[in-house]
Amino acid sequence: MPVQITLNKARVPVKVFTQDIEHDAIQQLLNVAQLPIVHGHVAAMPDVHHGIGATVGSVIPTKQAIIPAAVGVDIGCGMNAVRLTLHAKDLPESLAKLRSAVEARVPVGFNQHDSDKVRGSSHARQGRVLDDRLDKIVGKHPGVMKMQRRFAQTWVCQLGTLGGGNHFIELCLDEEQRVWVMLHSGSRGVGNVFGRYFIEAARKDMRRHQVNLPDRDLAYFSEGSDLFDDYVEAVDWAQDYALLNRSMMMKLVLEALAPHLPPFKLDGEAINCHHNYVAVEQHFGEKLFITRKGAISAQEGQLGIIPGSMGAKSYIVRGKGNPESFCSCSHGAGRRMSRTQAKRRFNRFDLAKQTEGVECRKDGGVIDEIPAAYKDIDAVMANQSDLVEVVHTLKQVMCIKG
Repeated sequence: MPVQITLNKARVPVKVFTQDIEHDAIQQLLNVAQLPIVHGHVAAMPDVHHGIGATVGSVIPTKQAIIPAAVGVDIGCGMNAVRLTLHAKDLPESLAKLRSAVEARVPVGFNQHDSDKVRGSSHARQGRVLDDRLDKIVGKHPGVMKMQRRFAQTWVCQLGTLGGGNHFIELCLDEEQRVWVMLHSGSRGVGNVFGRYFIEAARKDMRRHQVNLPDRDLAYFSEGSDLFDDYVEAVDWAQDYALLNRSMMMKLVLEALAPHLPPFKLDGEAINCHHNYVAVEQHFGEKLFITRKGAISAQEGQLGIIPGSMGAKSYIVRGKGNPESFCSCSHGAGRRMSRTQAKRRFNRFDLAKQTEGVECRKDGGVIDEIPAAYKDIDAVMANQSDLVEVVHTLKQVMCIKG
């Protein structure tokens, strides 16, 4: 049976869809629930865990205000998945060549596309659709350009790139042994710059207005102010950039796989969903700004993606439109321990054992992403059976991390 507990120690309640939650995360949720701008209640998904400012796995409804740190610095981060007209039998016995082919085509970690090759290419032309909007934002806030070296060039060269941390590209098999490609990435360096810039701007604005906060990272912009409008413009841009980044990356992945597999086509619709973003929605008869920090929209009938760790399962789900979660669900398994803790506790032999059967890196550079550092995805899914229904269960057979 799904679990839901309610915390009533703040200005509004906090509804938590799990009992697996650490004390620091509870305190963060209560801090958010103290804010005068929060409407109704705060919802915490089953993958909830401590974050920066706001809790990862939280859904925060605000009236006439937005908290930049609740959106975070990887604005628009999310998932993209497509099913191919291939089955497990069509894959080679060793997936090492497939992994190498994708890694050669898609820059990972701190790498990006070569500027000389990007200039004047179709890659640059796709990025140009965002140009005018970006110029408008940077024109109002030139300080943004000072936060990243070669800003104007970097954002274009990072389109169609993976990044590091928990971002990944995977080849998966579903319950009928059909092949899926799934990837996880966001707005890359430019989203990070926007996030950090406006988080700091919100802190300064709160100090100027002498507003006392339970946590300085919960500084917010009020609707009607210039900073609010500028932030919304920047967030919208970064969310569109993240969508384009995933779309371009998926194209590159499929092109890299094609020479090594039998001819294939896409089978069914591509699923694309943000899990770090803000949107205007109607809930309980009110127009609200819904911030999902590590959560996805699960409106009734809406398809979504909930990935597990690199050694577990992932799920394609259909939303049930549960009003108590503001029509949301978890964005993944959720971390059980910090990256530092994982590196202290585990070694590359543990990583190799826990990712047995998956073609992936098994070196010390990705120990912080070891499956044991994450919550049990099956327990997470059991706790949100009131929020989503499972459409497909996917098992990773190849995983690329930055």
